[in-house]
Amino acid sequence: MKHVVIVGGGFAGLNVAKTLGNHPELRVTLLDKHNFHLFQPLLYQVAMAALNAGEIAYPLRMILSKYKNITVLKGVVKTVDPFRKTIVTDFGEITYDTLVMACGTKHHYFGHNEWEEYAPGLKTIAQAAEIRRRVMDAYENAERSVDPEEKRKLLTFVIVGGGPTGVELAGSIGEMSRHYLSKYFKNIDPTQVRIFIAHSAPRILHTFSPELSAKATEALARLGVEVLSSCKVTGINEHGVEIGEQRIEATTVLWAAGVRATSIGKTIGFETDRSGRIIVGADLSVPGHPDVFAGGDQAHFKLPGGATLPGLASVALQEGEAIGRNILNEIIGKPRIPFIYRDKGQMATIGKNTAIAERGNVRLSGLPAWIIWLSVHIYYLSGAKHRLFVLLQWGCSFFTFGHGARIVNKEWRFYPTVPEKAEPAEKEE
Repeated sequence: MKHVVIVGGGFAGLNVAKTLGNHPELRVTLLDKHNFHLFQPLLYQVAMAALNAGEIAYPLRMILSKYKNITVLKGVVKTVDPFRKTIVTDFGEITYDTLVMACGTKHHYFGHNEWEEYAPGLKTIAQAAEIRRRVMDAYENAERSVDPEEKRKLLTFVIVGGGPTGVELAGSIGEMSRHYLSKYFKNIDPTQVRIFIAHSAPRILHTFSPELSAKATEALARLGVEVLSSCKVTGINEHGVEIGEQRIEATTVLWAAGVRATSIGKTIGFETDRSGRIIVGADLSVPGHPDVFAGGDQAHFKLPGGATLPGLASVALQEGEAIGRNILNEIIGKPRIPFIYRDKGQMATIGKNTAIAERGNVRLSGLPAWIIWLSVHIYYLSGAKHRLFVLLQWGCSFFTFGHGARIVNKEWRFYPTVPEKAEPAEKEE
């Protein structure tokens, strides 16, 4: 039987596996450093205590249990030898006939890896728990503080990056401050909470139309969020952020500004772009290595006009399915089909009843966009139980402004990742 190895259990890798599931001539191994699939679009809600981690993470073995030809292994890939068709992992070597690389991305600090300690990103459950701890610690410490300057610093939040993740984080903190603090914190004036988005582009959500970007800015302003556009962050430490000549004293700084692919592509020797994504051909295979495919956030796929596909879930899902179909075509002797991306639009949520959505010339904002955003995210969650739990949780929050457990646990403290050699990176989303 032909052995297909998939590295990464994200949207792309999972869709490849599902496409190849139960094929009688294929043996499939899915390898991931975690044993679960994480629904990253809702990770910010875990960080803001709106959802629990178990509601957006689903065991890979459970998702793929109905496919008898798929084995899930938990492990870390160290390198790949494409000439010997061998993968070197932390538990041994695995040989393959076809390899699919879909390892995703991580945050990049543009040559300042030391900033990660003071401004964690949001890519993992551990980082979400750490952000939740930092935000809630800021409120708890402000509640007991009698020093006005210290309280002002504790109640100042800075999000670096104005893409969807940064906007969703800022909106959640603003909504929480407006509707939660006044109920449960007696010594904090919600109007004193300051929230900043520091963004290098002239406007936030720059991939959206200027009209929708402006509406998002207005919605954030109603939640007390101030947007600092066309600015560059020059320093971050435990006391705050330096933006050009300006300094903002803040206890809580969150990073949502830069991403780069995992370094495995460059380690192998494949051609990569400046953000570490593997450059692929029309069929999503690696040039010179037709038995190796790359998909999702790890693939650099160039569109006919010269632009590259963004790191969106819809892109990863379509690429995963296309890779799976081409592997099946080879088995029956059919030629590979070039990948054609179907733009399904983009969306971002700012708070309760407020979102923006855009697809072609169709642009929506407010409650209609929020309902679409909610429906799409519920649909793509794995498992009926998860869909029901999240829907019930959102329903409760919608009517009561309540949230999940806001528990502060020092055992969740964040430990920065091992720094890598800094390289230029593309901006988020």
